[in-house]
Amino acid sequence: MGRIHDKVYPGETDEYREARDNLLVAEMALRKQAEAVAEMRRGLPAGGAVTQDYEFKECATGKPTRLSDLFADGKDSLVIYSFMYGPNAENACPMCTCLLDSLDGISPHVADQTNLAVVAKSPAKKVQAWADDRGWQNLRLLSSHGNSYNEDYFAEDSEGDQWPCINVFVKSGEAIHHSWGAELFFAPNEEGMHPRHADAIWPLWNIFDLTPEGRPADWFPKLSYD
Repeated sequence: MGRIHDKVYPGETDEYREARDNLLVAEMALRKQAEAVAEMRRGLPAGGAVTQDYEFKECATGKPTRLSDLFADGKDSLVIYSFMYGPNAENACPMCTCLLDSLDGISPHVADQTNLAVVAKSPAKKVQAWADDRGWQNLRLLSSHGNSYNEDYFAEDSEGDQWPCINVFVKSGEAIHHSWGAELFFAPNEEGMHPRHADAIWPLWNIFDLTPEGRPADWFPKLSYD
């Protein structure tokens, strides 16, 4: 295979360059496929109309706020991440916590272009205490303790177990419609493969994918590494 560009790393061999060029072709195809999938997502017809204007509590203030209030002027899309932290849980989910550790840092950039919120089933004060302990300063944290949002949008099962989920809503006039949800979590999965439904907003795993070791097979994020 011919060279794709004119860059050469110090000390690389012809064998390395040939293998790297083969990989680069695959990476280019993956980039194209990722954009094609994103275009399909953008082209979805309107999903189901939201049947109730859910009332949440702002974790930072304890004040009530409705789903419709989460749409800032001029921003018609809303991304909600469902945080696995149930009313009876002593600790929040380490995996969700890891994801939100990184999301907290970029949320001001996200908020410049679209609406973003994080919803947990625990009472507002409990969620805020967890956020304070983690040092989160930017996330808009909401409690769904008094409504059925989690059950309705696949973040809680019939037994009250919490599940991670990403949902996108779109506002058009006074109507709000569901646009997209991370359904890979519920889809058939190949043996040994994690659903990877949250990879799009979670850089941790993508960093591991860049290394020769890849994603650790039996490792998951912890709340502390002391």
